[in-house]
Amino acid sequence: MIWKRSAVLRFYSVCGLLLQAAASKNKAKGSQGQFPLTQNVTVVEGGTAILTCRVDQNDNTSLQWSNPAQQTLYFDDKKALRDNRIELVRASWHELSISVSDVSLSDEGQYTCSLFTMPVKTSKAYLTVLGVPEKPQISGFSSPVMEGDLMQLTCKTSGSKPAADIRWFKNDKEIKDVKYLKEEDANRKTFTVSSTLDFRVDRSDDGVAVICRVDHEALNATPQVAMQVLEIHYTPSVKIIPSTPFPQEGQPLILTCESKGKPLPEPVLWTKDGGELPDPDRMVVSGRELNILFLNKTDNGTYRCEATNTIGQSSAEYVLIVHDVPNTLLPTTIIPSLTTATVTTTVAITTSPTTSATTSSTRDPNALAGQTGPDHALIGGIVAVVVFVTLCSIFLLGRYLARHKGTYLTNEAKGAEDAPDADTAIINAEGSQVNAEEKKEYFI
Repeated sequence: MIWKRSAVLRFYSVCGLLLQAAASKNKAKGSQGQFPLTQNVTVVEGGTAILTCRVDQNDNTSLQWSNPAQQTLYFDDKKALRDNRIELVRASWHELSISVSDVSLSDEGQYTCSLFTMPVKTSKAYLTVLGVPEKPQISGFSSPVMEGDLMQLTCKTSGSKPAADIRWFKNDKEIKDVKYLKEEDANRKTFTVSSTLDFRVDRSDDGVAVICRVDHEALNATPQVAMQVLEIHYTPSVKIIPSTPFPQEGQPLILTCESKGKPLPEPVLWTKDGGELPDPDRMVVSGRELNILFLNKTDNGTYRCEATNTIGQSSAEYVLIVHDVPNTLLPTTIIPSLTTATVTTTVAITTSPTTSATTSSTRDPNALAGQTGPDHALIGGIVAVVVFVTLCSIFLLGRYLARHKGTYLTNEAKGAEDAPDADTAIINAEGSQVNAEEKKEYFI
């Protein structure tokens, strides 16, 4: 079979020489403007390459394609090499196009288009085959990783031609400080590329996706990626959040212990001033919440929340200061005083048979109006002031009556006052007893 193929190739070569020798001298002059035109071709491994040879001016001169081993592939529309991957696309006096399917790295090289003029004119077309990089793999991660540990991740890909480029991303942000290594594969055509990323992890890296991206011209702008989601274990972080920023006496209060950690912290522990909660009936722990039903001054102190997981323990403190309930603004109240109390006394004494004495004491009925509120001390103070004013009023009234009685003159005294001597006064006084039954004195 080998000698038959060689014979066929020699046959086509001899035919080409005979055609050249048969060309007349007048055609030789016209062939000086003829020249084959080709273009370099780049194709991805496994794809199809189209090799085209064109001649703008051709006087029925044959065209031929040959491979890098100088084996004739096509002579005009005649197939010379038995390779099912090679097919004729177009054959005319001005163009010869062939296709090579399922291209492999071994197909790469310089292909020649020959125009059989006198002399033979050729044009070269270089076929470049791109090696597609394999899907990258990330190694070096062992789950879980403790906070503060140094992590080293390596991304590796093989089979690229030319060598692929590897880039690292964390939280969609590219990491530049990486190591890069390129090695030639055993076939001496493709490359194995690796890149190493070193960094120290913290709790913010937990759940973060680290991405290794391979860029290569054979991927048609669609890079290959490998992703590794980090799992970081760390001690709990604790924060106490009160339900109100201004706790007041008599009101409820909820303290929430917000704890984060990996693994998830166990149920939290509540303490007050370094000891247990003093009033379990009123201080109820529910999950991570401490519910104090009714605040009072004895609740003042430092409350501590502790959270623990397998990595460690952490705590937070909250200083509780219970504030007094602000007094309700009371309406203005006029409190009677010694100078403003209204006390009216009327005394009428006449010599008529009917003697009347009227005493009236009037107190402002609105003196305690509007006294509302739960402060019993204030109410007691107001009542004491009112009692004091009343006693003062009675005292003043007594002094007034005492002074009035000292200046009062009875009818007997009036008779004695007009007599010239004592005997006459007595007589006048005895005479006045006639109407003694009708004269009365009233003292109030």
